[in-house]
Amino acid sequence: MKNLRNILLRREAGIFVMIVLFCIAVGIERPQFWTLNSLRIILLLVPLIMIGAMGQMLVLVARHVDLSIGSMLGFSAMVTGLMFRHYPEIWWPVGFIVAIGTGTLLGLFNGVLVTFFRLPSIIVTLGTLNLYRGLTYIISDARQINRQYIPSDLKAMSQTSPVFGIPWIIIMSFMVALLTYYIVMHTQLGRQIFAIGSNPIAAPLRGINVTQVTLIVFALAGALSGLAGIMYASRWGFVNPSNTGAGFEFQVIAAVVIGGVSINGGVGSVLGTVLGVLLLGCVSAALPLLGIPGTTQNAIYGSVILIALLIDRTVRQKGLASLARSKT
Repeated sequence: MKNLRNILLRREAGIFVMIVLFCIAVGIERPQFWTLNSLRIILLLVPLIMIGAMGQMLVLVARHVDLSIGSMLGFSAMVTGLMFRHYPEIWWPVGFIVAIGTGTLLGLFNGVLVTFFRLPSIIVTLGTLNLYRGLTYIISDARQINRQYIPSDLKAMSQTSPVFGIPWIIIMSFMVALLTYYIVMHTQLGRQIFAIGSNPIAAPLRGINVTQVTLIVFALAGALSGLAGIMYASRWGFVNPSNTGAGFEFQVIAAVVIGGVSINGGVGSVLGTVLGVLLLGCVSAALPLLGIPGTTQNAIYGSVILIALLIDRTVRQKGLASLARSKT
C-alpha cells in the first residue's frame, strides 16, 4: 500500500509539473496568459468540471462509469429554471435543493439499474444519457430558460466575492473537493468504495454491502451533477435544452483520468483529480489565445483521455511489479 501511495504521489507531482510547463510554454508564446485576468478566466472555467469530476471520481474508483453526468446536469438545471420561470417569487436558495434533489434521483435511478438488474454501468448510463436529454426537451417544450428568469442573486454568485476577489462559484467548487476528500480519506464509506473497486468479489466477504455502497456512489454523482446544473445557470445566466451539459461527461472523464483515477477501479485521489481539472482549465483558457478554434476541444479531450489511459496502464503495471518485488 505504501508503494502504491508513493506511485500516486509521483503521478500527482508529474501532473503539477505538466501544468507549470504548459503555462510557461503558453506564456512565452502569449505573455498575456500570465496576467491576473487569465488566472480569473481559468478559475471560472474550473468550478463546473470540478464538481462533476468529484462525482465521476467516486464512480470510477468503485469500478463503474457514469456517462450521463452531462444530461443529469442539463435536466436538473432545466427543472430548476422552470421553477424560477413559473414561480418567480420563490426564494432563490430553494433552487439548490431542487437541483441537487433532482440530480440525486436521476443518479439513484442509474444505480438501481446497475445493481438490481446487474447491467454494465457504461451501457446503462449511455442509455440514460439520451433518456435524460430527451426528457429535458420534453419538459421544456424545447424552449430555453432566458436570463430574465434566473434570479439576480443566483447570477451574482459567479461575480461577487466574499474574499480576495474569488467568486462564490469557485469557492463552492473547492469546498466540494474538500468534502469529497474527507469522505474518501476519513469515512467508512470512502474505505468501502476503494475496497469494492479493488476487489468487488472479496468486498462482500469483508462485510461490505456492495449494492448499498454502489447506490450511494451513483446518487452522489447525481447530486453533484445537480449542483453543477444550478451553478451552470449562475455562471451563464440561461439554460438551453440542447447545449446545457452537452459534452460535459467527456470533460469530466478527461479531468479524472488525467488526475490518475484508474478506469479499472480502486485507484485515485482527490488531489490528482483537482490537478487534472486545473490542467484542463489551463488548456481551455489557452486555446483562444493560441488561435485554436473551440471546435477542436473535443478532439483534444479525446486525445487526452487516450494518452491518460496509456499512462494509467503503464503506471499500474509498474506499480504491480514494484509490489511483487517488495513481497519477494
